[in-house]
Amino acid sequence: MLANEVNSVDTHPEETSGTLAEHLFEQLTTAIMEGVLAPGSKISEPALARQYGVSRGPLREALHRLQERKLITRSANFGARVVKPSAQALVELFVVREALEGMAARQAAMNVTSAEITALHRAAERHDDVQTIDQQHDQDFHFMIAQASRNPMLINLLCSELYPLLRLYRGQNPTSPPRSQRALIEHQRILSAIEDHDPEIAELQMRRHIAAARLRREQAIEHLSVPTAK
Repeated sequence: MLANEVNSVDTHPEETSGTLAEHLFEQLTTAIMEGVLAPGSKISEPALARQYGVSRGPLREALHRLQERKLITRSANFGARVVKPSAQALVELFVVREALEGMAARQAAMNVTSAEITALHRAAERHDDVQTIDQQHDQDFHFMIAQASRNPMLINLLCSELYPLLRLYRGQNPTSPPRSQRALIEHQRILSAIEDHDPEIAELQMRRHIAAARLRREQAIEHLSVPTAK
């Protein structure tokens, strides 16, 4: 428990506070992702401080990081609340994702190692085994490409900020369309371009892949918004 760590860590107070804030940030992130802290629910600092056995300082630091990651929002009228995903916000997120992942694929094609190519092939083969793209396998594939870019800022933007938010929005949004065999083919084309060390084609194929996913989602939203005939 965090409360025990407060008593057991014998370091500089600022270091202790930072460590607690980091642990608390991770725990609260998990609670949001798993729905323990429900979308749209109000954040009560006193209640969370009691629940996790921490002082308000580390808690506020952790909440500030959650706000930076767009996992909670603050307003003058309603205070701090867990983000409440919307279908339109998810589509907007895909627009940003297309640009960032396109650049990641470009840089991965220039910097990827043979070991990483082998790992990407294994990820693609797992997709083929089940004839669909399992969400975790899909995340693994894109995560590995981001890592292969060798660009620390890009890796942080994708892996630490965009992907957790995308996972939250997917999990809470009823308009998520099923992944298709077409998406598996798109993954293979991205991988082929990266393996060929062709940055232009790698970026093009990745951007097409993300744009196609965004289009499927927009169509799903449009379908839900059209009233059914009675």
